Amino acid sequence: MHSTIVRGQNVFGFFTTVCFAVAALIAASDLLAPRTPRATVAANAVQVVKGRPHYYSTKKEEYAIIRFTMNADFSSLFTWNTKQVFVYVSASWPNSTSSELTNEAVIWDTIITNPSADHLQNIGPAAMKKGRIDLKNVKPKYQITAPSGKLQETDDVVLKVHYNVQPWVGILTWTPQIEFGKWKKLKGGMSKAFKIPAIKKKDTPKKA
Repeated sequence: MHSTIVRGQNVFGFFTTVCFAVAALIAASDLLAPRTPRATVAANAVQVVKGRPHYYSTKKEEYAIIRFTMNADFSSLFTWNTKQVFVYVSASWPNSTSSELTNEAVIWDTIITNPSADHLQNIGPAAMKKGRIDLKNVKPKYQITAPSGKLQETDDVVLKVHYNVQPWVGILTWTPQIEFGKWKKLKGGMSKAFKIPAIKKKDTPKKA
């Protein structure tokens, strides 16, 4: 006969095996739900300032403030296994020292929770619009700087929209670079290239 401890271990082992199998099925079910996100983003106004972008900066450097407009629909990313979606916008531009490298910095981000996660389903239809973002000429949360400390008159800057899906069970998934089954690549999500202007100099009074 098995002792009570051995029987308890067998029951616990069987229980964890069943839990793992159920969790694997739940995670795999995400592959059956189509993902068809789309987004448009455009830069509205760009300003370059020279100073300390953060209170902990030890020296003055050039940093850019990029106001932008974004319209996105991430509602297809929300399934019964989606806990929340992390969305962020980045600015990228060619590296001045190497043609193979690209500078990239995040200028804005947000977290969209599932209506079932924050109990908004009972509020009304407005709560079910989760996953849709409509921003017009908003100020960025973060300023961008360059490793060289210089940003003015930088060419070929583009804004990109990214997302990260956090499920209740399973692995994190990021913005796909290729299409996989019913998961489609983000449609749009990149702005037209623009140029960061020079620092606006203050007008000096003319001598009489």
